[in-house]
Amino acid sequence: MRSIVEIARMAAVVAVVALFSSMAVADPVPEPSGLWSGPMHGETPETLSGARVLDLAALEVLMAKRPLLLDVGPADRKPDDFPKDGLWLPTHRSMPGAVWMPGAGAASLEDAQEKMFYRRIEALTQKDKRRPIVTFCRPQCWGSWNVGKRLVMKGYTNVGWFPAGIDGWQEKHETAVVKPEAGWSTEAPK
Repeated sequence: MRSIVEIARMAAVVAVVALFSSMAVADPVPEPSGLWSGPMHGETPETLSGARVLDLAALEVLMAKRPLLLDVGPADRKPDDFPKDGLWLPTHRSMPGAVWMPGAGAASLEDAQEKMFYRRIEALTQKDKRRPIVTFCRPQCWGSWNVGKRLVMKGYTNVGWFPAGIDGWQEKHETAVVKPEAGWSTEAPK
C-alpha cells in the first residue's frame, strides 16, 4: 500500500505536468505590413512574405547558385570611455564573400542612402531581380528581415532570409573579415 506522502508526491507531479501542458505556446510574432520600425533586436516573425526563410541546410544547398550574400549587421561602436589616444581597430566577421552594408536594415534610411542601397543591389545583381539574394545579420535581428522585405517590395523574386545569421553559419563554417561596402556609412541611420 502506498503511503500518503507518495500519493501526495504523485498528485503534485500530475498537477505540474497538467499545468505546463495547458500553458499556451507563445503566439508567433506576426509580420508587420511594412518595414519594422521598432527595436532592431528582438523576436522576429517565422515568415517573410514573398521571400524564403532559410535554415542552415537550405542555405548550404543555395550556396551552389552563388547567391548575393547581404550582411546588414551593425558595425562595432567605439566605447565612450575608450582612450582618446587608443588605437580602435574593430573587425566584422561574416560569411566569406558577403557584402556588408551595416545598418541597411533600418526602417528609415536617408533618401540618399536608400537610393545608394538600391543602386548597389542593382549593380551586384546585374539588374537581375531573379538572382538569389540572402539577407542576414545576427539571430533575432529585424534588420535582415527589413532588408529582405525591402527587396521583395522592390520586385526581387528570389530573396532568402537567413534568421540564424552569422551565428548560425559559424556553427559549421568558417567566417571571414569583411569591410563595409565602399561608400556605405557605418553610422547608424537616424
